[in-house]
Amino acid sequence: MIALACLLLPFGALAGWAAYGLTDTGRYVRTMAPLAADPAVRDAVADAVREELADELGPPLRGPLGPFVRDAVRSFTRTDAFRAGWDAANRVTHTAVLHAVREGDSGRPVTVDIAPVAAEVKRELLDDRVPLADRIPVPHTEVAVLPAAEADRLREGYDVLEVAAFWLPLAAFLLAVAGITLAGCRRRAVTATALGTALGGALLGLAVAAGRRLTLAGLPATPHRPAAGAVYDALTATLRTASWLLLALGLTVAATTWLTTRPHRTPLTPPAPRPTETQT
Repeated sequence: MIALACLLLPFGALAGWAAYGLTDTGRYVRTMAPLAADPAVRDAVADAVREELADELGPPLRGPLGPFVRDAVRSFTRTDAFRAGWDAANRVTHTAVLHAVREGDSGRPVTVDIAPVAAEVKRELLDDRVPLADRIPVPHTEVAVLPAAEADRLREGYDVLEVAAFWLPLAAFLLAVAGITLAGCRRRAVTATALGTALGGALLGLAVAAGRRLTLAGLPATPHRPAAGAVYDALTATLRTASWLLLALGLTVAATTWLTTRPHRTPLTPPAPRPTETQT
């Protein structure tokens, strides 16, 4: 029971992080907000905008005008308007994806309306008194952010995560309590549970590191892997903290149990002399 509890613990932490940590829109936006100042993310955004403009406006932007457009976009990524648009884009995208996995219909892609993002950027530019900012259009345009096939897989995975996030930690706790209760030596059982918890935390940390390597390796060979790595690190910061907490908690409990159960040697005392019978 103790071994099974220690095995379920890292999976429960992973499921809880995915089901509860990633589904809070406010927490997600706060997590992604610092990335607006990351140079790798800004470069990736600048290149993406330049490519989109080149696709829309034609070959001139792929020629000598390309570097100037990229520099202009990079300058914009250093402004408050970009940070406001970044937060708004993350908010509307997260809300749309969350609505799709919870209440969406199968076979339909996830789309977002870019009007709130444009409105937020326009408001910041107006506050900064940028010329002609009042003429910026705020179109209601639907942009696909997740294909239908990936949305269906995400919806199925989310249903499994909701169940696992509740039952896996509860099952691990009940198994650990039952194993300690039924053990012949409870102190030794507590020590084993603590060491198993520490091992589970270490394995969870290794899984996060391996997931980062596999995620970046699965991306196309582009110069923007540092930006993807920054996003991965931001999203998994809570999970890494949980792995360190499990490791520290397990080792602390194991060390405390071992120190409090060490045998104490008592000095041997010679036996008291037997009283002699008096002769009468």
